[in-house]
Amino acid sequence: MGYTWQYYDLVLLGVFASMATGFVVGTLTTVATTTSVTVCGLFAVAIIGHGLFVNGPVDAPEDLADPVEALN
Repeated sequence: MGYTWQYYDLVLLGVFASMATGFVVGTLTTVATTTSVTVCGLFAVAIIGHGLFVNGPVDAPEDLADPVEALN
């Protein structure tokens, strides 16, 4: 059975792709690399924000109150 892609795999891929795009644009065009990476970094922040707050890693807000067994 093969690997199945999960939502957070796509989040990580999106962050990498946006930062790599910023580097490539800065390298291959007249746009400064610092500017292009910063602008594309804002897209990465938006992707991370969506992964954390819109489609968070919990099923319900009540799951946030569950005790963490590894720390007990």
